[in-house]
Amino acid sequence: APELPATTLASNCYQNMFVSCSSLVEAPELPATTLATSCYQNMFNSCRGLTEAPELPATTLASNCYQNMFVSCSSLVEAPELPATTLATSCYQNMFNSCRGLTEAPELPATTLASNCYQNMFYGCTSLTEAPALQATTLILNCYQSMFYGCTSLVEAPELPATTLATYCYQYMFNSCRGLTEAPELPATTLASNCYQYMFNECSSLTKGPEILPATTLASSCYSNMFYGCRSLIEAPELPATSLANGCYASMFEECTSLVEAPELPATTLFNGCYSSMFEECTSLVEAPELPATTLAHLCYSFMFFGCSNLSSIKVGFTEWNLSNTNSWLKEVSSTGTFM
Repeated sequence: APELPATTLASNCYQNMFVSCSSLVEAPELPATTLATSCYQNMFNSCRGLTEAPELPATTLASNCYQNMFVSCSSLVEAPELPATTLATSCYQNMFNSCRGLTEAPELPATTLASNCYQNMFYGCTSLTEAPALQATTLILNCYQSMFYGCTSLVEAPELPATTLATYCYQYMFNSCRGLTEAPELPATTLASNCYQYMFNECSSLTKGPEILPATTLASSCYSNMFYGCRSLIEAPELPATSLANGCYASMFEECTSLVEAPELPATTLFNGCYSSMFEECTSLVEAPELPATTLAHLCYSFMFFGCSNLSSIKVGFTEWNLSNTNSWLKEVSSTGTFM
């Protein structure tokens, strides 16, 4: 590769420069410390022979600056340091996507995030065993979305100290991380729509969720599909929320086939689809949580306990309902149990 000595960059300047140069084994030095929009975007995309990334000393980032930079560099085993503490929109988006040889992630010291900043950053990095610390306490739209999706060798999640969330912030974050055994604590009390949606979907080795999800006021689809397909999960978090939202718990524990005990559900005012499919196909579940609500909402209990073949007891507070609220909610449940 040619030398690239420039320290002042322009928008799109090195964009797509070495795309699919599959025989490239050594990258040029990149000394710039102040970046420009899309400056390194797709620069080494699909350089499958590249084993080492250049140093990236920049501390001032720009939108899309590193986006897709090393996508599918399957021989890359070590990432460069990323010293920036303030991020820009989509700055690291897809940066190491499908780098299947990557075993070590760089430290990520940033505390001020931007929308899409880490989205898909390590997606499909199947050799990655350890995640970097994530220190931000206030999150931004899509910031961690799909960050470690498909990192099947990851065995421990980083601490997630954020207390204020944003729409889609953790969506799909650890989806299909099949080596992950324990979820981190999630202390946030201010949620956003779809914030935890599919976060641990198909984490088939996960045995324990966070001890509690402390928010008492929920947002639409905030926990939907959060633990879907976590077939080893035996301990669910406490769910103290009393103010629900549309679809908030939909499919949260669907196909958690090892779950024996459900958390208490204290809310008395329901919303559309709030508990829809929440415990569907939880075949080890023996006792349902008490459902104290006296007035139902559209699809609120639809498919809630569908396929819970060992369920033997359920206690409810309502006396009237229609099929749109409870559609198939006890289908394929034992007919010899107790209904109160």
